[in-house]
Order: sequence, then structure tokens, then C-alpha cells
Amino acid sequence: MIQTFITKNIDETRNWAKQFAKTLKQPVTIALHGDLGVGKSEIARTIIQTLCGEGTVVPSPTFTLVQTYVAGDTKISHFDLYRISDVAELVEIGLDYAIQNDITLIEWPDIASDMLPDNTVHIDIVEFDDGRQITVK
Repeated sequence: MIQTFITKNIDETRNWAKQFAKTLKQPVTIALHGDLGVGKSEIARTIIQTLCGEGTVVPSPTFTLVQTYVAGDTKISHFDLYRISDVAELVEIGLDYAIQNDITLIEWPDIASDMLPDNTVHIDIVEFDDGRQITVK
């Protein structure tokens, strides 16, 4: 089922992400698609803070490639695959393990397309003049 949401500002985008986060149970893989600066990291950060606590520091994993978080029995792995150029690196950074066990958030997921399970939730984010269109597939 495809659902589309329109958010008019960053607060509405965060509110959408908070509500979405409350529906997640591990293991689940979330693939975040969209251009640079469209809000992938902000959505991932909001999901993590909703599940782990608002005070959780959530740096972008652009340079570390993956950040992990624990909230009770829930483990969240946040990947940024923008700098990955070789599919073999995905196993080295633990993507296959995370997909099988965690709530796995993946920014720039295209290089991992062959590893993603069939039930991956794809979120397409498109920015336009008055806000963002978020499509969940």
C-alpha cells in the first residue's frame, strides 16, 4: 500500500516521523530516498529520538557510515551509504546483520538494493516550494 503525506515545514515533517516511528518493530528496514538536503537525516534523527528519547544525540553517519542506538530491547542501526562505492563494504559495516535484527534506517540505499529484504519500507522524499512530499511504499 502506498501512502503519500505533504508536510509544509520541518515541524510537520518531524511530527510525521514521530508518528511513523511509533509503528516500527524490529526487525524492519527503512530505505530513505531523496536528493541531498531533502530531509532524510532529519527523518532518521526524529525516528531515533522518538524511540530512544528526545535528548539522544544523533550525528549524521556520513563519515562513520553507521551509528547504533539501543532503547530497551530495541536496537536501531542508522546507515549512510553515500560514500560506499563497493558492495563488499556493506557486509564489512554490518548491514546484513542489522537488516536481520534491528530497526535499520538506510540513507542512500541504492547500492544496497540487492541486499534489501522484500518487505523493506521505502520512503521517497521530494522537496517543493511549499514543503515536502513523503511517499511510503
